[in-house]
Amino acid sequence: MHVTEKTPEQMRWYLRPFFWLQRRRYGAPLVPALVWARVPALYLALAGFYAALDRRRSPLDPLMRSLVQTRVSQINHCAFCVDLNAAVAAERGGAMDKVLAVGDGHGSDLFSPRERLALEYAEVMTQTGRQVSEDLIARLREHFDEVALIELTALIAFQNLSSKFNAALDIPSQGLCRRPE
Repeated sequence: MHVTEKTPEQMRWYLRPFFWLQRRRYGAPLVPALVWARVPALYLALAGFYAALDRRRSPLDPLMRSLVQTRVSQINHCAFCVDLNAAVAAERGGAMDKVLAVGDGHGSDLFSPRERLALEYAEVMTQTGRQVSEDLIARLREHFDEVALIELTALIAFQNLSSKFNAALDIPSQGLCRRPE
């Protein structure tokens, strides 16, 4: 890792509840959160943005959100993000087969047409040098209304930010997702 890790106890008092919740859910504080929290204003903004994307009333299915985030993380070579998002996807849908196939998502029959399209969009947005075509937007509009399209775009952009941040700082996987034997 390219930065030194601090403990939750070394963070501002008002950030400690975030780490308590992470310890409760994942068994330990998440290393990227400990890094972001070294700049509290950035961490609070990031946490708020993610909470808005991952809310219960989102027009995007929770499993699809996690699959899209896993795919973006793979493309950006973020070991931590692949680990976390794959674990969440498996938890949300019991869909380990989908998690393992997400790299070929838009070509796999495991995924619904809506999921395949979201994964394709994630790849186009994430891969350097690619542009979102009018054809892709037209196909997206067949499955997503404007609010859902905006949220999907924001989710992909958020995951690009998160996974590029973690990959650049070489933040390791925390072993949250266990691949079946």
